[in-house]
Amino acid sequence: MRNSSSEFCRNVRLRRGLLAERAEVVREKVIPYQWKALNDDVPGAEPSFAIENLRIAAGEKDGEFRGWVFQDSDVAKWLEAVAYRLMAEPHPEWEARADEVIDLVERAQQADGYLNSYYTITAPQERWTNLRDKHELYCAGHFIEAGVAYYQATGKDKLLQVVCRLADHICEVFGPHANQKRGYPGHEEIELALVKLYRVTQKRAYLELAEFFIEERGRQPHYFTLEALARGEDPREYRFDYAYSQSHLPLREQTTVEGHAVRAMYLLAAAADLALEKDDPELQAVCERLWNNVVQRRMYITGAIGSAGHHEGFTIDYDLPNDLAYAETCAAIGLVFWAQRMLQLAAKAEYADVMERALYNGVLSGMSLEGTKFFYVNPLEVDPRLCAARYELRETLPERQEWFGCACCPPNLARLLASINSYIYSANQTEVFVHLFADSTATIQLGGEQVVLVQQTDYPWDEHVQISIHTPKPALFTLSIRIPGWCTSPVVRLGDERLSLRNVEDGYLRLHSRWSDGDTISLTFPMPVVRVWANPLVADNVGKVALQRGPIVYCFEEVDNGANLAALCIPENAAFVAERDPALQLPALVGPGLRITAPESGLYTTARPVHQAVTLKAVPYFAWSNRGRGEMRIWLNELELGPNLH
Repeated sequence: MRNSSSEFCRNVRLRRGLLAERAEVVREKVIPYQWKALNDDVPGAEPSFAIENLRIAAGEKDGEFRGWVFQDSDVAKWLEAVAYRLMAEPHPEWEARADEVIDLVERAQQADGYLNSYYTITAPQERWTNLRDKHELYCAGHFIEAGVAYYQATGKDKLLQVVCRLADHICEVFGPHANQKRGYPGHEEIELALVKLYRVTQKRAYLELAEFFIEERGRQPHYFTLEALARGEDPREYRFDYAYSQSHLPLREQTTVEGHAVRAMYLLAAAADLALEKDDPELQAVCERLWNNVVQRRMYITGAIGSAGHHEGFTIDYDLPNDLAYAETCAAIGLVFWAQRMLQLAAKAEYADVMERALYNGVLSGMSLEGTKFFYVNPLEVDPRLCAARYELRETLPERQEWFGCACCPPNLARLLASINSYIYSANQTEVFVHLFADSTATIQLGGEQVVLVQQTDYPWDEHVQISIHTPKPALFTLSIRIPGWCTSPVVRLGDERLSLRNVEDGYLRLHSRWSDGDTISLTFPMPVVRVWANPLVADNVGKVALQRGPIVYCFEEVDNGANLAALCIPENAAFVAERDPALQLPALVGPGLRITAPESGLYTTARPVHQAVTLKAVPYFAWSNRGRGEMRIWLNELELGPNLH
């Protein structure tokens, strides 16, 4: 397994297009904005206290810890985003500012390597006594990821040394031996971070600790029960069951993905990493089984996951309500992380298809176009009046917010989008994979030779992609290009020759050749507007239809279609065309529709409703709520036209 896997390529430059624009917004607007937010310098936004807490923990200020127990993680994710920004291009100002934060983090670290401002300030004697709730290992994981990224970006190892001391401390505290705690994190994250740290340092103890945390989870006697009893608590009074933290069963015994969606994604991403590193086909099969459960039965059309607000997670198969959807931005980001790692286990287009769906829809929706407002919850249907009136919709906001007291999503968005260039290509010694399509240049070391791939495209808006190969001398390798699952009639040409698609394997067109400088592959992925229907077991969407063009899911907004979107219908024969929206500067879909109106007033009537012809307009879901407050929905009723409706 390990020999045939591919590593994702970081030496990739995005040049133009949607992903380049979003990454540029992160570099130029989001990172500076979030720096202000972390320093409580955004007027009207909820204060973060994150930098202030670290200063208190370092002994440089007096005061009490404020904010959530995991507030440190926001700083770590911001540092990671800055690291990816520096990978893209040098920026002395932000590098200097990051260095100052790293110095502060180092000063806040304790002599034994422990690093967590909450416990350092509030209760140092209670360290590692409440893994279930207090996020110590979660925060440690985010610091580790930041340390690895910053080292890779700059070559500076101060933060890497800090997180190695932290990881060494954790290796001493946790493990299978008699003098160690057999615990694991309530909120997974450190597992995947430890694998990253192992890959950079090659210190085997870090991989072994990641394996311990994954394999120990859910074993009996249950650690969280023992831990609660040791604190003098009754574990039966815990407000969640252990499925909430995926610790109801050992991972290898789980058949459905349960509990908190973000936690589940981080655990499964780490499990895929471990399966790769340990060459473990059984663990890979577990990942595949749980993947199928998520994407075939528990994922929204947007790639969002986690339908229930109560525990921010999964319920049962096909329970995908539109207005009640929690669909946390971090959960869609976690799905992208998991999909990328599944691609390393096996180059199957189904993983890249989901990665693309989640990225373009469920992830991008979490941030406004200008990059200074954010969604935590990403519903598929919104009525601002109901959001204000119904208790069960209290978490659903009709407009993005400047910041959150629990602000995990904005810096998570920043670190993903700042590093999105590294999700496009992967390679091993004999094969290069093209997973995503974006105008870009990739420099890849292949069997000791340097190969440059240049991708020219305006995907996902335009159907044409051209890939050019540049190499100083002919190079023998396989170029494997994903054929998107949404595309039914792709056309591929090598130079002027149209190629057969007989060599498509697991959704990738595998082209084995001795490539010469200037060889060009042209791809056409026709992008008609298509209708999407949900499985009828998704009760909310029976009789409804959604619109999609290429990988982009569209939605209807009140600003374009008037109020009471529930009364709109799409006739079965209605054809939609793409037209550029002047306000959003994005392709919108325009076509004929019907609005149901009552022939007479009154709450109920025996008179048949009247269908009034209207023009419907849909915009990319990720761009909704950028033109003011109003209703939104993805799914509309589909109307079969009888004789009286033509």
